Amino acid sequence: MESSDEEDDFPSLESITPQTKIDSLYQSHTEKGIRQLCCELLDLKDGVENLCADMRTKYLAFLRISEEVVEMEHEMTDLRKHISAQGILVQDLMTGVGRELEDWNRANSNIDEAQQDPETCEDNDLSLYESENLSYEFLDKIDVLLAEHNLEETIDAIETEEKNSPDLRSSADNTSTESSAYKSAFLQRKVMLEDQLVEISERPSVGVSELRMALYGLIKLGKGPLAHQQLLKSYGARLQKNIEVFLPSCSVCTKTFSATLARIVFSIISLTTKESGLIFGDNPAYTNRVVQWAEWKIEYFVRLVKEHAPSSETISALHSASICVEASLNYCLMLESQGLKLSKLLLVLLRPYLEEVLELNFRRARKTILDWTEVDDSLLVSPHFVSPLSIFATSPDNVLVDSGVRFMYTVEDLLHQLKPLTILHFGGNVLTRISQLFNKYIDALNKALPGPSDDDNLAELKETIPFRAETDSEQLALLGVAFTIVDELLPTVVKGVWSSKNGKKEPENDNVVPDANITVELKDWKRLLLHSFEELRDHFCRQYVLSFIYSREGKTRLNAQIYLAENREDLYWGSHPLPSLPFQALFAKLQQLATVAGDVLLGKEKLQKILLARLTETVVMWLSDEQEFWGVLEDDSASLKPLGLQQLILDMHFTVEIARFAGYPSRHVHQIASSIIARAIRTFSGRGIHPQSALPEDEWFVETAKTAINKLLLGPDGSEGSEIDDDDHIVIHDDIESDSDDTVSSLSTVESFESFASASMAELDSPGFTDPEN
Repeated sequence: MESSDEEDDFPSLESITPQTKIDSLYQSHTEKGIRQLCCELLDLKDGVENLCADMRTKYLAFLRISEEVVEMEHEMTDLRKHISAQGILVQDLMTGVGRELEDWNRANSNIDEAQQDPETCEDNDLSLYESENLSYEFLDKIDVLLAEHNLEETIDAIETEEKNSPDLRSSADNTSTESSAYKSAFLQRKVMLEDQLVEISERPSVGVSELRMALYGLIKLGKGPLAHQQLLKSYGARLQKNIEVFLPSCSVCTKTFSATLARIVFSIISLTTKESGLIFGDNPAYTNRVVQWAEWKIEYFVRLVKEHAPSSETISALHSASICVEASLNYCLMLESQGLKLSKLLLVLLRPYLEEVLELNFRRARKTILDWTEVDDSLLVSPHFVSPLSIFATSPDNVLVDSGVRFMYTVEDLLHQLKPLTILHFGGNVLTRISQLFNKYIDALNKALPGPSDDDNLAELKETIPFRAETDSEQLALLGVAFTIVDELLPTVVKGVWSSKNGKKEPENDNVVPDANITVELKDWKRLLLHSFEELRDHFCRQYVLSFIYSREGKTRLNAQIYLAENREDLYWGSHPLPSLPFQALFAKLQQLATVAGDVLLGKEKLQKILLARLTETVVMWLSDEQEFWGVLEDDSASLKPLGLQQLILDMHFTVEIARFAGYPSRHVHQIASSIIARAIRTFSGRGIHPQSALPEDEWFVETAKTAINKLLLGPDGSEGSEIDDDDHIVIHDDIESDSDDTVSSLSTVESFESFASASMAELDSPGFTDPEN
């Protein structure tokens, strides 16, 4: 019983679970993974060690194989020599055996013939054997020299052999079989030598002396054209390599990369030309090939410049293109001493690119100039432009002055990018684009002036033009800015750049434009600028006169009705006759404008006189061509009286005297006034009014006009009327007697308000003024 109880309390050992089983049951998966990973790492370590051992073994095997290859090459050379020697022995053996067989046959077949001349046969066979032996020895020698790459000795040996055997040079086939076989073997060796020379010339790292040796060798072998081709090919490869090395740095120096590229290209062209002349002489065929090759390289150079240049509309692109023209043309000038004239081709290739750059840069400049709202801080550093233009400032914001400074600064910035040779060859193109840019600027100023269409398009104009010249002072300031630019600032800048650039030119250069041509070019350019300014001035005069003649309701203040009125006393007998009210108002308006101009256009007396003369001229031109005015007078129902004719003639004299008194006499005004008087006299004469009896003398009109000016200007007791000259007054009665339809028609058809010619800038200084359109 006790035993059973003990067994229950202490179970037998057989029921106890082993530790390994417990570990296997409760061991974590992480530990298993770590153990498995360690096993794999150990396997990988063994694999890496085996691989390293294999690599060392294979590397040692590779070194051993390399050494064996070198040894094998030496063995193959020795074997080749041995084979050649064995060939000679075999050939000797065959020759000996053949000779013995021939002797044996000859002895058996014809003993008697052999006995007659045995010495001759023996000598012939001996000489043939010796010649064949020497030939094969020479070929073996050539093979050895070729194997050793001893090219100079090979060339000398072949050249000597050809001198000794002229048949080797000829292409005739009338040789024996043995000689032909030797010639074929000789030519094969010659081709092998030629291939080796070509291979040397095509090496990337071939030196100058080694290249010359190869080319001289080809020439000795009679391969002159091939040698010259290899010369061009070698220097072309050298140029390509230099360019490939340089091109990555183009983005770093965008403005000057073209000059460096030009130096690389033209230096190789120069070296190639020198080497060709040194090796091949002055042979025209080779010289022409060099010229053609140089032209191809220049085309490649221009293409590279276009591909790697900055964006064409940037100022750096213009600078880069100008440097390219300058540098490449200077190099072309240096090459002319070597007989290469490439300047014309270079200019032809560069012209489209430079014109594109100029076009886009001036297009960008046009946007900059016409954007009046953008503030440019760079304008503040242009005091040499601000000072002459600041006198025309009419408001604190100075939009007008800023526009003029912006224009001059932009043009100057463009011109400073140009180099001397660029100006010499493309100066005309640049001047044309400057004049076009100035035209656009003048168009913008034109829109700033009020015109007949302001009421219709006022909103549209205000959107595009922030500045509007409403008052007389603002309009005169606008004209003053334009005149200062065209007459002073722009010519000074352009001439300064042109003279400084052309002062550096070389007298020996055939591409230099003579000074006389430059002067003519600049004069023509300034004439275009003046024409553009005159259009602006004429626009101002037109709108100013039209605002005087027409009221806001569109009614004409200056009409023919004033010469049909009969409610006044006869002017001829009156004591103090005056011109018509519109002409009195014209005189007052011109006096008022002259006062404003004296303040606004201070120091611009020339411009003041031109404007006032042109305004007076515009009035009489309008009257001369106004069909509505003449339609009223020429109507048969109109009541014409001598008083009306007298009043009209007095108004014309008064207009002429206004210009004379103010100091801006215009012969054009005088001619148009005479034409108007002649037409009026014809009109009144057709209605039965005879001027000789109805009109006073010419002097009366002159004195009356002067008196009217004094009365209107100085009062009734004015004393300055006597200062007005008495020359060149309108003569009425002479016009009546010599009046002809040709004279009237020429004055009336040429001069029209819609297409009148602008007054010349030198009109007031030249007594012989004529209309520019005539």
